[in-house]
Amino acid sequence: MQLNFGLHKLNTAQIITLGFAGVIFLGGIILWLPFCTAPGNTTSFTDAMFTSATCVCVTGLVTVVTASHWTLIGKIIILMLIQIGGVGLISLGSIIFISLHKKISLRNQRMIQESYNLDKIDGMVSLVKKVLICVLGAEAIGTVCYAFRFVPEFGLLKGLGCSVFTAVSAFCNAGVDVLGENSLAPYVSDPVVNFTTMGLVIMAGLGFVVWWDLWDNLKKVIKRQMPFRRLFRNLRLHSKLVLSMTGILIFGGAALILIFDWNNPDSIGNLPAGARVMASLFQSVTTRTAGFFTVSQETFSHAAFLLCLLMMFVGGSPMGTAGGIKTTSLAVLILNLKASIQGKKDVEVFHRKIRENYIRSAMAVAGMGILVILVMSMLLCIAMPKAPLEDVLYEITSAIATVGLSRGLTSQLNFAGKWIVILTMYLGRIGPLTLGTAVIVRTQKLPPDSHLAEEDIMIG
Repeated sequence: MQLNFGLHKLNTAQIITLGFAGVIFLGGIILWLPFCTAPGNTTSFTDAMFTSATCVCVTGLVTVVTASHWTLIGKIIILMLIQIGGVGLISLGSIIFISLHKKISLRNQRMIQESYNLDKIDGMVSLVKKVLICVLGAEAIGTVCYAFRFVPEFGLLKGLGCSVFTAVSAFCNAGVDVLGENSLAPYVSDPVVNFTTMGLVIMAGLGFVVWWDLWDNLKKVIKRQMPFRRLFRNLRLHSKLVLSMTGILIFGGAALILIFDWNNPDSIGNLPAGARVMASLFQSVTTRTAGFFTVSQETFSHAAFLLCLLMMFVGGSPMGTAGGIKTTSLAVLILNLKASIQGKKDVEVFHRKIRENYIRSAMAVAGMGILVILVMSMLLCIAMPKAPLEDVLYEITSAIATVGLSRGLTSQLNFAGKWIVILTMYLGRIGPLTLGTAVIVRTQKLPPDSHLAEEDIMIG
């Protein structure tokens, strides 16, 4: 028996687009049912859909307090939606069929390949198994680490529940928590909670391909087949770009936040020196689509606010659980700019040439992201004319990059504002290019050997 998604006439982009929409709608309907809402609370259809969307899109923006608004069943549904959103619909469906010892057809292996944006179709079944092992393993380690803090604080059952939920949410970069309305702010000086969360977010943000590349080369180092100093040199170009950009963004971002807000009493200025460093590092990590916070976002200086906007827009890396335009896109754009300024024809890095189609893709992804932010920000300004512009821009950027950080606007959204943010989160999760491919299936293409006449224009 072969894996059959039952949608043979649709391409992969359309299946991803409709699949996520279907799961969001189904999850919202379930959360709307009375048994999911805690006594004394009421859940509107819009709030149920908003919660489902923020979980499936692994964003983290919430209109109701997760810890107190939902029953145990509701929280379990939310956790399942987060896991589905983090792993991905196609991979999750493949995992289920693999566990049932069903065969995956060539067509559906190609769908897995396209959903992960990989170049080769070889070993798709093995890849899905490795993804499952990595996800469950990382979440289990995170649960154990959190348990050292939450079990003594909340007791065995509630402590374990909080540990599991937070670990899954952190690894999936969802940012939804069951600890209260202040996220991880009570733990701003707690190294266990801070570094466990940052570790899970960073690992998931690197992408599974980088994990496997690192592990393959580390095994050579352990077996003494290669000296440790050659580890980075032997990595694939993709891994080198991801690790380099991740390090620059995390540590560079933390350093700048420290500089901007070291004496800001509203944000980190009143914390001890060590806690300021840890809070700045956490802020730098969480803006890359994690959604948790230890310091309220509206308290940061304007300089830090602009920096956080940029880091949210970039997000994590391909084939991970993070959103944004991705670190590799930023790297390619910077390298292309550098080559243009230097007058070079080729874009080069680490003694390798970047293919032209990757440059075009990076420009398209960034351009579409900026366009969506501008359009959705204007719509939200129309829907909520009294909302401060910086709060609107932060909210929309957080939604399109599936970050989940807010300057307090989420809880104040009106009916129209909630649906604008829902649509923005959805667009951010499936990706602007995926949506474009799904809608415009047939495009007029010139024959491969045809070229139009050239004509000069003025630039700058």
